[in-house]
Amino acid sequence: MANDSLLISSDKDALDIDVIHAFLHDHAYWSKGIPKETVERAIEGSVCFGAYIEDKQVAFARLVTDMATFAYLCDVFVVPEYRGRGYGRALMDHIFDSDLLKGLRRILLVTSDAHELYRPVGFQSLGSPEKFMEIARPDIYAALREAAS
Repeated sequence: MANDSLLISSDKDALDIDVIHAFLHDHAYWSKGIPKETVERAIEGSVCFGAYIEDKQVAFARLVTDMATFAYLCDVFVVPEYRGRGYGRALMDHIFDSDLLKGLRRILLVTSDAHELYRPVGFQSLGSPEKFMEIARPDIYAALREAAS
């Protein structure tokens, strides 16, 4: 785990939108086909963290939050060729050590395959899943493309 040269920042100006969009559009099971404009709007309305090695973005995470009581952690990824080096763990540790999250009453996330990344920072299964509801539109980007054509 060589993350001593990893720089983590919440500076949105440092984010590489092309890297973020390419990953979310092409690789992420939760956002396949997402338009670049949607990624840009999501970043604009969120607290974002980029992780960098020598000015190259290698990881990303986004928090949708009211900055007082609630946050939703989403769009977390490490670029495939940089996986297995501890960068995801370092990114989570950095985010959860920040003052931003200290007073929040609830922090949620959805994951299909990365439970072990999130457990060490305190995530656990929903205590009362029957209280939660959702509107899920997993194919929304394809539907929007079809409607536009």
